[in-house]
Amino acid sequence: GARETFESYYRKQRRKQARLVLQPPSNMHETLDGYRKYFNQIVGFFVVEDHILHTTQGLVNRAYIDELWEMALSKTIAALRTHSSYCSDPSLVLDLKNLIVLFADTLQGYGFPVNQLFDMLLEIQDQYSETLLKKWAGVFRNILDSDNYSPIPVSNEEVYRKIVGQFPFQDAELEKQPFPKKFPFSEFVPKVYSQIKEFIYACLKFSEDLHLRWETRTGRAQLNSNMDPLPLGGACPGWKWLWSSGILAGHLVQIIINTTHLEKSCKFLEEFITNITNVLPETVHTTKLYGTTTFKDARHAAEEEIYTNLNQKIDQFLQLADYDWMALEPGSRASDYLVDLIGFLRSTFAVFTHLPGQVDVHSTMSGKVAQTACMSACKHLSTSLLQLLLEAEVRQLTLGALHQFNLDVEECEQFARSGPVPGFQGDTLQLAFIDLRQV
Repeated sequence: GARETFESYYRKQRRKQARLVLQPPSNMHETLDGYRKYFNQIVGFFVVEDHILHTTQGLVNRAYIDELWEMALSKTIAALRTHSSYCSDPSLVLDLKNLIVLFADTLQGYGFPVNQLFDMLLEIQDQYSETLLKKWAGVFRNILDSDNYSPIPVSNEEVYRKIVGQFPFQDAELEKQPFPKKFPFSEFVPKVYSQIKEFIYACLKFSEDLHLRWETRTGRAQLNSNMDPLPLGGACPGWKWLWSSGILAGHLVQIIINTTHLEKSCKFLEEFITNITNVLPETVHTTKLYGTTTFKDARHAAEEEIYTNLNQKIDQFLQLADYDWMALEPGSRASDYLVDLIGFLRSTFAVFTHLPGQVDVHSTMSGKVAQTACMSACKHLSTSLLQLLLEAEVRQLTLGALHQFNLDVEECEQFARSGPVPGFQGDTLQLAFIDLRQV
């Protein structure tokens, strides 16, 4: 006889119980089981309410349940946002996505609107992308650290085919060469290429088993946006670390060769993505462009490091310069420090232009990087010698000292005339010392 009182009491108590159910445990983000228990509690609560709705007369009604569900949905989404942001394991984020889909499907089967949950998956997808990038940045860092920066030697056909199977490389000239022979790139290249493909597969895992409406709402472009920021970018700080550790110029040249080949391979990655997603190339062209830019930026950074590296070495040699500006007679030859410096430059540029296995990138190396590095080094050397001569402390000098200095300048000019790097027109390289010669 107290129906209204009981209905009011029931609804009030169930709201309190709902708030308890919707309160996630503080460590929910640590394990999949934590999320599973949380979802199960919520499903259980609303399955009971749906049963009460359909088996009683007026105890609850649709408006009451809809209001309760709206409150539950907002709290659930807020909890998921908070806890998923703590997750750094892409596998756990992927499992969480599958749980959310099951959760949404189940409640939708009972008539509850779940569009907001599927929209929430977009945010979870972004979180998944971030965790993937962090994971693969570590993978690439390990590949960088373990590389020997030497062209891959191949002793027989089986090894050759294995490498070509890992990385899309074709070179008719290299094919004709007898064994043993060498690829132009180091182990870094096939390893990086394989890992990029693994990264792409991992990105696509998020969209597996999702509904057609999900694909319609997000669009295939969203699916591919995961793959735009190729995680090599995350490894670039690792390259900087290597360079700061005093990496050899020859290693830097090998990095340039490696990134040149990886840049060329982006068209094959584009085809790979097209094949596994059934998406037309124009939809995924951003992936190719981003990948190309990533490798191009890495190559340019390595080139700049070569120029900086060489200039620093020149400065170290120049610190050994000890001119006696009041000498009565010059020596019989150029100063020892300068002879050593020129010898260092010769051997360095020999490495630049005679790396084994440089087939299709040889002209690029000698035509661009080696020439620029050589001109940069000569200009830096010329400027530095001029500064030595014009220092404020040098208030007077003898003809003997000037003759000795002239011997050193002639050594520099002879180096420039000798063509340490092929491709310079006429006396272009000698012009680097023209101001010094005139003074």
